[in-house]
Amino acid sequence: MRFKLLSVPACAATLALACIGQAHAAGPFAPAAGKPGSTAISKDSASFVQWATGWENYLPGTNVDAQWKTPEKALGKAQGTSTDIVVLGDAGRITLTFGGSIYNGAGADFAVFENSFSDTFLELAFVEVSSNGVDFFRFPSYSFTPAPVGGFGNIDPTNIDGLAGKYRQGFGTPFDLDALAGTAGLDVDNVRFVRIVDIIGRGQEFDSYPASAGGPHAIYDPYPTTGSGGFDLEAVGVIHFAPVPEPQTWALMGVGLLALGAMQRRRRRAA
Repeated sequence: MRFKLLSVPACAATLALACIGQAHAAGPFAPAAGKPGSTAISKDSASFVQWATGWENYLPGTNVDAQWKTPEKALGKAQGTSTDIVVLGDAGRITLTFGGSIYNGAGADFAVFENSFSDTFLELAFVEVSSNGVDFFRFPSYSFTPAPVGGFGNIDPTNIDGLAGKYRQGFGTPFDLDALAGTAGLDVDNVRFVRIVDIIGRGQEFDSYPASAGGPHAIYDPYPTTGSGGFDLEAVGVIHFAPVPEPQTWALMGVGLLALGAMQRRRRRAA
């Protein structure tokens, strides 16, 4: 599959530049779930109208026990538990489908749920989307965590933006397709695939912070972990969704169109 990394949106870059040098203070981004200004979306929010219905290309990385290699558990509504998950492992990935298309509406269009047990033990992943299942495009992301945090270390969520895993279990991290509007090869009104890619948190992956401002930043999250290493995906909930008719529906529509055409031909002959 082909993959393209997108350029940094000007507004996000401006925000990041304005906040440089604040490594020892709260970061510039939204805080933890339940706090004023948080962008976290509860699993029970009425804004969700669809959840993932299918998966493909589950490629688990290292440090995953067999009991967690359960991609079917990423389907359906988020439960907000520690065990209703599929573990990606170090640098693992999975692609989810939805029985239709996510489209670019007002505000967030979908949200990704992880199973963190706290507001600061945050295992992170890149989020990529595709219209055709071949060309994937990654959301811009920012990580201001200044140094490695160890296997059970903490991350301030205000230092994280554009990465899945920002919020504790039961709360989704939102993604707005408007961030990718105008990207060649992507129809933001017809996103049919969402791919989640684990980040190995030792600093070998980088964010979208602009090079002109000293970026990109290395991304850190709790590392190493074992058994259920890497991102623990619980669910992906969709806010703006356009269903695709089932094959039977297409067949009925075709029969209906043929019947309508036959009726029109008979009327012309009668006239």
